[in-house]
Amino acid sequence: MTDFPNKEAPSPLAESRWLWRRLYVFAVSGGAWLLLDRLIAAIPPEAAPRLAEGLMALLALSMVLYLVAPTAQQLIETLGALPGKRS
Repeated sequence: MTDFPNKEAPSPLAESRWLWRRLYVFAVSGGAWLLLDRLIAAIPPEAAPRLAEGLMALLALSMVLYLVAPTAQQLIETLGALPGKRS
């Protein structure tokens, strides 16, 4: 008899699909850099600094969310631990 009679044993990994999340972030980051390169070549020189700042901010946001954001599993566990939880 196991300690988890009606449930599967919890996974030792923090996130089961970590590879896909990383691939997605790297692909979006690469796409943002490619977009920055193409747009800078196509726009007038005076508009380039503002465009570059906006795209770098978007890239920074995606990297921060990638590094800091909790997984969906962690969010569910955190919400389940809140006091006053309704069943």
